[in-house]
Amino acid sequence: MDIKVFANFREICGGKKVELKVDGGQEIQAVLDELIERFPPMEEELFTPDKQIKPMVHVFINGRNIIHLNGLETKVSDEDQIALFPPVAGG
Repeated sequence: MDIKVFANFREICGGKKVELKVDGGQEIQAVLDELIERFPPMEEELFTPDKQIKPMVHVFINGRNIIHLNGLETKVSDEDQIALFPPVAGG
């Protein structure tokens, strides 16, 4: 599975995407935990201390934000497209 990362997430992960092995039916939480194992600085970028997705961080599965699905319990498969967007300030 490829996880597309954007903005400062690219700097942490060293590129535009990260390839991870995913077991079918795994929750997105487990996928993010595996990403953090490979790139420990991502934990502080993605999660609050109580292990919730930080406000303004967006996790998309097949173009749909997980807040409109089952949150961190949303199931994913190896064919799913995952994208992680950090908070972005603009003007």
